[in-house]
Amino acid sequence: MDSSFCATFGGNAKVARLGESGFLGERIRTSLNNNNILVNQLPKSLRINHRGHKIKPGVAVSVLTSNNVTETIVPVGGCYRLIDIPMSNCINSGINKVFILTQFNSASLNRHIYRTYHGNGINFGDGFVEVLAATQTAGETGKNWFQGTADAVRQFIWLFEDARNKNIENILILSGDQLYRMDYMELVQNHIDRNSDITVSCVPVGESRASDYGLMKINSRGRVVQFLEKPMGPDLDAMRVDTQILGLSRDEAVKNPYIASMGVYVFKTDVLLKLLTQTYPTANDFGSEILPSSVIEQNIQAYLFRDYWEDIGTLRSFYDANLALTKEVSTFEFYDPKTPFYTSPRFLPPTKMDNCRIKDAIISHGCFLRECSVEHSIVGERSRLDSGVELKDTLMMGADFYQTESEIASHLAEGKVPIGIGRNSKIRNCIIDKNAKIGKDVIIANKDGVLEADRPEKGFYIRSGITVILEKATIEDGIVI
Repeated sequence: MDSSFCATFGGNAKVARLGESGFLGERIRTSLNNNNILVNQLPKSLRINHRGHKIKPGVAVSVLTSNNVTETIVPVGGCYRLIDIPMSNCINSGINKVFILTQFNSASLNRHIYRTYHGNGINFGDGFVEVLAATQTAGETGKNWFQGTADAVRQFIWLFEDARNKNIENILILSGDQLYRMDYMELVQNHIDRNSDITVSCVPVGESRASDYGLMKINSRGRVVQFLEKPMGPDLDAMRVDTQILGLSRDEAVKNPYIASMGVYVFKTDVLLKLLTQTYPTANDFGSEILPSSVIEQNIQAYLFRDYWEDIGTLRSFYDANLALTKEVSTFEFYDPKTPFYTSPRFLPPTKMDNCRIKDAIISHGCFLRECSVEHSIVGERSRLDSGVELKDTLMMGADFYQTESEIASHLAEGKVPIGIGRNSKIRNCIIDKNAKIGKDVIIANKDGVLEADRPEKGFYIRSGITVILEKATIEDGIVI
């Protein structure tokens, strides 16, 4: 594997030239923040990387960003963690030296990183993966934790200053709450070819979710002429553009009239350091502060990503993206032998199913399913579903440990609820967090269509119409939600 360096905060994209703009990707199928940094060290001469790309003089640094350390270890697709998405993309792109900058020193994140990326058949060569938590230092500013993505980079700017001394020329900044497969070296090559100060990876989006993203306008050569973070009302309307400029058909452009930032950027290293230390020394965030203010002075170019991409920073998008994986023909696949996604080996036995009905579902390792029905759902590791259980449109995250048969029998004899789902319980449109205990004859259906509710004392809440059973919560026998 090529020598590279990566640090972390919070599909295959290939560039096909259109005239001189160079921002159009090859294909488009669909378009649907813990802190880290990734740096890829490249020599000063032309070379071919492990996937056959010509990488011109330059270096890539990746920064993975997320606002919450727990987001990056949330299960996705049954057995993966969100942190596995950017980490695997980095490995598949040849980035092998990784720092993970986190707001808090998370034991679960440390454990997952160690188990997954130290050994496990992944060869980093002379590379490494290290987790660095935010720390308080001397001085007034040193008393604060990370205030945003830009502030996190600034607080560890000595890493980049050291990298600059080693001819690191470009810094790649990523987001930690997205689902996609991408070759970052294609993006870096595009950035180098166009001599960009900053390159922003983007996708076309529709009206319903446009206000969730940073939006931009570009000229005919792909240069960003305006950038606005999460606009609303009249400001949102003002960011509407004819996305045929991206190569979309007229019908596609009508459905997707906005250009959204993916939260994936490439900076020239000297440009980034100057922006953080001199031009905007108090700015905390890239999307809401630095990029909108840099449009005039810096050459900011757009890079269109033309493959599956889904931002899963909200509960609804997280739920929808997970269940979309259960379709017979899914818009995103974890299964690609050339660019695999890595995760921690759990050494679990195969799942055991006894007279079950399974349709459009993902069943993870080490589960016990007995005479139950699972439809359009994901069942996480070590899950237990007893006889008569019906699971539909549900994301079940599983358990961190097993309860033995004797422990389960003892709990039932004492009137307690063991981990898993008890007999004859009917559950739909639900997210069940880790280690939850759901008794027998429970109904979770939200028949009244409640959109928002908080019942933490009862072990659940409702968001966007989705019932969420809390981690380690107990739902007693016969409860109806």
